[in-house]
Amino acid sequence: MLLHLSTWQEVETYLQESQGIIIPIGSTEQHGPTGLIGTDAICAEAIAGGVGEATQAMVSPTINVGMALHHTAFPGTISLRPSTLIQVVRDYITCLAKTGFTKFYFINGHGGNIATLKAAFSETYAHLENLQISNAQCQLANWFMCSSVYKLAKELYGDQEGSHATPSEVAVTQYIYPQSIKKASLTPEVALGHKIYGATDFRRRYPDGRMGSNPALATPEHGQQFYDLAVTELSTGYLEFLKAQ
Repeated sequence: MLLHLSTWQEVETYLQESQGIIIPIGSTEQHGPTGLIGTDAICAEAIAGGVGEATQAMVSPTINVGMALHHTAFPGTISLRPSTLIQVVRDYITCLAKTGFTKFYFINGHGGNIATLKAAFSETYAHLENLQISNAQCQLANWFMCSSVYKLAKELYGDQEGSHATPSEVAVTQYIYPQSIKKASLTPEVALGHKIYGATDFRRRYPDGRMGSNPALATPEHGQQFYDLAVTELSTGYLEFLKAQ
């Protein structure tokens, strides 16, 4: 069930059977010359939808904008500050927790969100304690870190998978939006291994936005494989999370 396509009565009925909800979260940021700016949110939303269907879970609206300050020297990137994202996550969970949700399963599509989400969970637990709500539990699941996804990416792309604007994530967007596949000339030399500081420094070190990746290797067929693997693995993870005390 998609929360935004449900009525409040349907949500109330759902809560009588389950108190779990899946929250997709991504980012709106540059993904190199061929990657869609919405890649991270697109992947998280699609995979969360698949997990929701497989497990009969409620799926919340996607948090499309994440923590991507280091990409903001590229046109089109939109980012929240870590402190802002923490407040957004806290408010999401607080509203849902007040009406009976207790298990919050975040399916994440952006590595830059990880540290902030972990901090947000801690902030949220403390806030809910002050409201005398003490049964909320959050879990972070990064689809791109699923063991099955990682294994396939290595088999298909080897070292050309890289760590940003990767062929695996581009492949998933090609599967979801085949009408929006982008083509561009990619130089064989791609920056890799630099530390991440500010946005201007990031663009200087990674001039076309890629980080060690070759997204030209991506295909929609690969994308379907990654999607299926992620949905299967995360569905198992969600059900285990529901059962955990």
